[in-house]
Amino acid sequence: MRKNWPAWSGYAAASWSLAYGVLGIFWAAGGADYPFAKVDEDHSTGSLLEGAPVDIVAPAMAVLGLTGAVVAVVMTRRQPRGWLLQAFAGVLAVGLALVIPDYTLLAIVALSPALVVFAFTGVPGEQGGVGDILYWHRVNLVLMFVGGLLWAATALAYHRRARQACISCGRSEQPDRAWTTPSAALRWGRWAVAAAVVANLPYEFTRVAWYFGWPLGITDEFHRMMADTPGMLEIGLAMALMGVGGSVLTHGLVHRWGEVYPRWIWFKAGQRVPPSRAIVPASVVALVLIPAGLMNLRMPFEPDNWALTAPGALAIVWGAALGAATYAYYLRRRTTCRRCGRGSAPGSVLTSRSGAPAGRSSGSRAGSPRAGSPATAPRRSRTRSVRSARAGTRPAAAPPTSG
Repeated sequence: MRKNWPAWSGYAAASWSLAYGVLGIFWAAGGADYPFAKVDEDHSTGSLLEGAPVDIVAPAMAVLGLTGAVVAVVMTRRQPRGWLLQAFAGVLAVGLALVIPDYTLLAIVALSPALVVFAFTGVPGEQGGVGDILYWHRVNLVLMFVGGLLWAATALAYHRRARQACISCGRSEQPDRAWTTPSAALRWGRWAVAAAVVANLPYEFTRVAWYFGWPLGITDEFHRMMADTPGMLEIGLAMALMGVGGSVLTHGLVHRWGEVYPRWIWFKAGQRVPPSRAIVPASVVALVLIPAGLMNLRMPFEPDNWALTAPGALAIVWGAALGAATYAYYLRRRTTCRRCGRGSAPGSVLTSRSGAPAGRSSGSRAGSPRAGSPATAPRRSRTRSVRSARAGTRPAAAPPTSG
């Protein structure tokens, strides 16, 4: 399934678009459960479309959905031509995955272990259950995010086909650009890691300060309100500590222990870290950070309570930098493509304690040609010539080519 994503992602994007196109018609005709309708404050979201009138948004959803269903099929089945379809898919991907959602996705990722427990034990406090947390307005934003990812995959596959590159790895006959080499990726990847760590420091520092009684960036009245609300300061502290933990893990994208398990993970020490084990979670976190940051950027700025929104808005920088660091890690760890055969051994410039590149098996020797590779052909030809000479014969001539 992972290997064939360029094919099924286009059809999945078409199915998703068709479903929302039909729903757009339904809501335009007065159907119930329009997901951006005005609701009470406890069940509203921070989406860009929250409270948008149904008579404008629903017809637009119908048109974009039905059009998108056709476009996604065309992009998957037809030969790429021009940039118009790529632009259409790219705009849909960015809008659905990054612009329309709010902090819901980040909250789900951060609180996913607790949500699993709450599904069996119930939600503490006055909430009636998980349904009071994941209600339709929020679930719709998750579905919008999924649709954005499908359109991003469709656009990427189409773009690679237009470049006549491998649809799986993106490599082509052209030589790799200088900034994509392992050594270059390590250099700018370190800057990306530093930017990701620094961008989250204001959020971590303010939430820890609030927990210990210092109303940094907020009024005394607001701090007193939070202190009087059970669990509010504790949740802020927990989120800050999770951010610190995430910053520590981010360093693994440019350090040896991100490629080979360190000693303190005793049951895996010395073993190779599968690249997907770092790339997948880091990519998810990078993507969900950006909508949360954009939501904070849209909120009214209060100078007396600047710490409520300003540190959260920096999540845009945090997500973008984390995404760049993750891509640099991918460039260093990628191997030979199974579809096109391009590439070589893991390209990481970080080495193990033995001096061999991290991730390379001990049974292979660096620089030795593989059987069947072009480097072995001359040696075999010379061997045949020597044997023929010893036998008093000449090697067979190459068959004549047609003029």
